[in-house]
Amino acid sequence: MIPQTFEQWQHCIVHECGIPLTKDFAKSRLDIYKESNHPETKKFVQLYGAQHLQNIIGWLSRVAGSR
Repeated sequence: MIPQTFEQWQHCIVHECGIPLTKDFAKSRLDIYKESNHPETKKFVQLYGAQHLQNIIGWLSRVAGSR
């Protein structure tokens, strides 16, 4: 299931994947996902679509405190 809300995504990251959702984690992911030519970002868009990428960027920005 692709998360549709911040709460669903947060649960997935923290509880299902076991990744601490820290500011440092969020900032490191933002550095990649905001770079449209980064291979990881291109792969993400292929798998999940541009709209979900924008959702993830927004949620990571929220965690990073840059929103």
